[in-house]
Amino acid sequence: MNRAGGLMIALAVAALGPPAHAGAWTRAKGKSQVIVKYESLRAARAYDPDGALAELAAERRDASLGVFAEYGVTDRLTLQLKGDWQSGQDAFVDFEGRGPVEIGVTWQAWRDDHAAASLYAGYAQGGEGRNAGYASPGQGEQDWEVRASVGRSFQTGWGPIPDRSFFELQAARRMRQGLPDEVRVDITAGTRLGDDWMVLAQAFGGQADDGGPRWLTVETSVVRDVGDWSLQAGWRQTVAGRETPQASGPVIGIWRRF
Repeated sequence: MNRAGGLMIALAVAALGPPAHAGAWTRAKGKSQVIVKYESLRAARAYDPDGALAELAAERRDASLGVFAEYGVTDRLTLQLKGDWQSGQDAFVDFEGRGPVEIGVTWQAWRDDHAAASLYAGYAQGGEGRNAGYASPGQGEQDWEVRASVGRSFQTGWGPIPDRSFFELQAARRMRQGLPDEVRVDITAGTRLGDDWMVLAQAFGGQADDGGPRWLTVETSVVRDVGDWSLQAGWRQTVAGRETPQASGPVIGIWRRF
């Protein structure tokens, strides 16, 4: 599971406040945010070691209820915590339990009115659930991750183009015990439609070392602001990979800013 996270998401451009869950922008001192997110993914096929699709012996189901929290220690340093509770079933296992718990800090290396760059370092302790999307439940012990993020917001007020958009790129190296090390790349693009709506498109890619599993997942969602709350609904789909399931399903999130 990644969280991926990011994958993960932003609600506003830098000129109007930082994206709500984008790594390039840190939170202001004393400000915090909590996101509760539910995912339910199913797969009837998987990518084999050559990247071709093959039928699974039985449908694979994975569901998770996750929490992501962040707090601005200073204007340039944000503390982050995330974890989830998982359940799932495939042809070989039926499981339920805690997923990985991760704590980390993001440091704002640079920022102006429209762009930002940051560095993240985090530590994760594995749980009884899937500590990686391609792994068996309980496989993997602890991880260290370093991540660099850059983002840019745009003021585009002409013609039919919405007037506030942003783009962000993240690249990470994850060092793991009990699983192969990984390289990850995440991309997020968002466009605000009016004052209360945001449309998001995201891509999460990764590659395990030594020719191991590979994955590319895309997600599209819509976010609706209601005061200090936000509601998110979207769809996630694995579109390419190797030794990983072709999973898809809905994503629902509830956000609260403090």
